[in-house]
Amino acid sequence: VSYSILSKVEPKDFKSAVIEDCWIQAMQDEIHEFDRLDVWELVPPPDCAMIIALKWIYKVKLDEYGDVLKNKARLVTKGYRQEEGLDFEESFAPVARLEAIRIFLA
Repeated sequence: VSYSILSKVEPKDFKSAVIEDCWIQAMQDEIHEFDRLDVWELVPPPDCAMIIALKWIYKVKLDEYGDVLKNKARLVTKGYRQEEGLDFEESFAPVARLEAIRIFLA
């Protein structure tokens, strides 16, 4: 049986996270979950395209007593660096009108 020590301190950056085994394990778990769910596909970068950078977000999950349940690492993109017309043509955010929500709930 192997045990890993959980951390109560959330690192602010990757450099701070890689010095603790619990955060390395949390990042590996996130990558394994991406692989399991077939989330991404490695492709060559197109010419003249900006590559969107990634960032790790670290969160300590607590129970109702304030004890550490697990250390969670999430890999997110820095999509705010994209420019409309250059990196994408249009965006879509599904938003329901209030009338549609009322009909659905009725």
